[in-house]
Amino acid sequence: MDDEIRRKFVTEVWKRYVEVQNWAIANWPDREHPLSTSDFVEGRKEILGLGLPPNLKLGHEPPQAAPEPEQGGPQYQEVTPAPWP
Repeated sequence: MDDEIRRKFVTEVWKRYVEVQNWAIANWPDREHPLSTSDFVEGRKEILGLGLPPNLKLGHEPPQAAPEPEQGGPQYQEVTPAPWP
């Protein structure tokens, strides 16, 4: 994807997110426990992550190959998912 298109998209998403954030803060019905901008930090991080190339997303480290058994790696790797509790 072109970097200029990505930048424009992220800028527009950011603008709309700030509008929704401000609306949510102003209209939150629980006045005893009001919202603040700090309640929206994780959402802002995700939006900023949209501007990064897919291989550099926030919180996503590149996968590393496990060592082979002769290099000290596991002899067996479980691939069957555990049943849901």
